[in-house]
Amino acid sequence: MSLHQEKVDRFSLPDKHGHFGPYGGIFVPETLMAPLYDLTEAYLDAREDAAFQSELSTQLKEFAGRPTELHLAERLTQRLGGAKVYLKREDTLHTGAHKINNVLGQVLLALRMGKKRVIAETGAGQHGIATAAACARFGLECVIYMGAEDMRRQSLNVYRMRLCGAEVRGVEAGQKTLKEAINEAMRDWVTNVRSTYYVLGSALGSHPYPMMVRDFHQVIGREVREQILKKEGRLPDEMVACVGGGSNAIGFFFEFLEDLDVQLVGIEAGGRGISCGNHAARFEGGKLGILQGCKTWILQDSEGQIELTHSVSAGLDYAAIGPEHAFYRDRGRIQFDFATDEEALEGFEALSQSEGIIPALESSHAIAYAIKRAPEMKSNQILCVNVSGRGDKDMQEAGRLRGDLPD
Repeated sequence: MSLHQEKVDRFSLPDKHGHFGPYGGIFVPETLMAPLYDLTEAYLDAREDAAFQSELSTQLKEFAGRPTELHLAERLTQRLGGAKVYLKREDTLHTGAHKINNVLGQVLLALRMGKKRVIAETGAGQHGIATAAACARFGLECVIYMGAEDMRRQSLNVYRMRLCGAEVRGVEAGQKTLKEAINEAMRDWVTNVRSTYYVLGSALGSHPYPMMVRDFHQVIGREVREQILKKEGRLPDEMVACVGGGSNAIGFFFEFLEDLDVQLVGIEAGGRGISCGNHAARFEGGKLGILQGCKTWILQDSEGQIELTHSVSAGLDYAAIGPEHAFYRDRGRIQFDFATDEEALEGFEALSQSEGIIPALESSHAIAYAIKRAPEMKSNQILCVNVSGRGDKDMQEAGRLRGDLPD
């Protein structure tokens, strides 16, 4: 862990061009420049509109089920020894994950902009089902793009999306995962930009998406601060979250960025191990580059070609990381580590058996870190883990990998 941390004014980022230092920005076809400027203007206006914020708060409470609990994992704490382990229970939200926070904000923005058709991409399916549910709630046409491999891994979520009235379009190109789904969603948006709103699901892509997604997920960290102060009378010593694009993590961390005594740790997907094509840990061999509208750390070869990625969790299987994470990593404010597929599966089982809480395989990467880290800490210290989603969607895949269910 780096000891040097630079304090940064979190509210000064991004700048008006969408930059987090050298990261972020707008790198899109000319046909999308005007729509992105319109979206930025509409969002900045909505952010200052008390009526919009009041409606979002109402929907988060009545439709999504906020606030979520901050749960002391007593049996897991006893099992591990060392620090008290608290769990932020985003898994209890409607549709099963943190994704609904951002989706409700963006769907309300789509309505504000007069859009009748919504598109989205999804990897693990949680963003897809959140978008489908919100579109059903507000009567909007919904199309979800999903890689064919992810559709195989997450067949339950595909059915849930279709049940809510969404059209799910499988993508057969490339690795048939999240990157290819984003490509197809962007092609759709370019073609139908006047009638269509694109609900991007993570804190990446072109400005203003990293800013918007972060802002809509800040509610996670705000609740944690209030809840931990009420329960313990102080802030956590360390906070950990899994990081794919980085939406759950930046929402969890943002409230604490200026509290330098709180260690912030993001866990990437170590896959089968850190070798080309076997993982999705961007800070383990990645390079600065541009992917799908954004300058950030990317897994790519010496010629700039995007490398193959792998993770047991469909939601972490992506070649780039959100630009704000790259910015804070440079400044030592957010540390990054990784967990392998095997470690994530062990975390998946450990939390289920210790607490009766079945985490998503994405969240299991953060649990895997906690299993290693908590015993290294003192009994009077606090380790807070963001359980970003529940594991219902992963039952078949985890069972298959463990040999408990047939292929």
